[in-house]
Amino acid sequence: MSRPIRSSAQDADLRTPATRAWLTRLVIVGIVLTALNLRPAITSLGALLEEVRDGLGMSGSFAGLLTSVPPLCFAVFGVMAPRLARRFGPAAVVCAGMVAIASGLAIRPFAGNTAGFLAASALALMGIAVSNVLMPVIVKRWFPDRVGSMTGLYSMALALGTAAAAAVTVPMTRVLGGSWQSGLAVWAGLAAVAVLPWIPLVRARGTALSAGAASASVPRTASASVARQEGSASAARQESVTLRITRSRTAWALAVFFGLQATAAYITMGWMAQIFRDAGVPAGTAGLLLAVTMVMGVPLAFVIPRLATRLPQQGPIVVALGVCGLIGYAGLYLAPAGGAWAWALLLGVSNCAFPLALTMVGMRARTGAGVAQLSAFAQSTGYLISIPGPLLVGVLYQHSGGWGLPIALMAGLMLPQIVMGVLAGRDRTVEDEAAR
Repeated sequence: MSRPIRSSAQDADLRTPATRAWLTRLVIVGIVLTALNLRPAITSLGALLEEVRDGLGMSGSFAGLLTSVPPLCFAVFGVMAPRLARRFGPAAVVCAGMVAIASGLAIRPFAGNTAGFLAASALALMGIAVSNVLMPVIVKRWFPDRVGSMTGLYSMALALGTAAAAAVTVPMTRVLGGSWQSGLAVWAGLAAVAVLPWIPLVRARGTALSAGAASASVPRTASASVARQEGSASAARQESVTLRITRSRTAWALAVFFGLQATAAYITMGWMAQIFRDAGVPAGTAGLLLAVTMVMGVPLAFVIPRLATRLPQQGPIVVALGVCGLIGYAGLYLAPAGGAWAWALLLGVSNCAFPLALTMVGMRARTGAGVAQLSAFAQSTGYLISIPGPLLVGVLYQHSGGWGLPIALMAGLMLPQIVMGVLAGRDRTVEDEAAR
């Protein structure tokens, strides 16, 4: 006889507690593997961008435009995620997203021209976009009482994948014979592995991942579980129809906060190493400093969401992260080489606004449908806001001949980020605001 195991998701068709517990573990594996694949498509390209430009005959302006393609794709394709999830279920959409990432990463190195490379990149970014939006939904539905810890686990895996792709792609390319095509294509294998845990979850159409979550705090019979899940699914469908997310001030504040933190992150990934190099830091050390900034997100991405869920308002965390960013930018302006390691650490801490934003998405809505709409709205709107940032930094740098104006822009954007984060962190839900 199976020992009763408490689960956060009840399955109407798979009745044994042991089976439900096995599915829950499978969801955790799927979340981690998915998160690992949500940034290598971007950071692996950044590591080999010069080789890709030479290999495809890509112009400098087109290469600059390429840095703004990820947030554009995230904004455009992320809007589709809630509708696809209602039609096919979140598990099926994430599974398809992993297939799209694996296919795009496998195709793009061998496309043979710039247009084909861009099209294959867009395919991979489409998979990333829908998975970005649906991860908070899956966490909310399967682990409603562990949103902070599971968001932390997901964010930590995402940061690990980001840093690993940036640090490992170049040496791995050398091991594979020096071909940039092989160095980029190898990441398709990791995405292919991430497809596997979602396949049984897609086949189990009765799970809460497809039909809506119900808490397992109190044991229920199979018939009661079915009734509760049908009611939950009906409520979720009704909520998705009636909720007007644009009426919520919290949703707008969270979207702007998300966009400004994404702007800071893309500027950091694209330009921080160059800032250090222009200050006289050796190229190898500058790359290591950028890796340190990215790696800071691994432990903090697990700690910050857990702390955020224990606080009624997340404003103090927003302010603390913003102050770290302001000090880091001031250091880059005053002594970029002398205090390089300190500034890299501080900006790494500041960039952990991303897992905080994801956590607030799960906390600012009561229902799975509400989380889906809020996640799609905040991420799509936020990524649209973030598109001009890296391009504007490049323009200011080119026309001013130095980093004073670009760094002033970065610091200036941190101030509204703090204000919007404090507003988004207030203890309220978008359902209540939309209803009013």
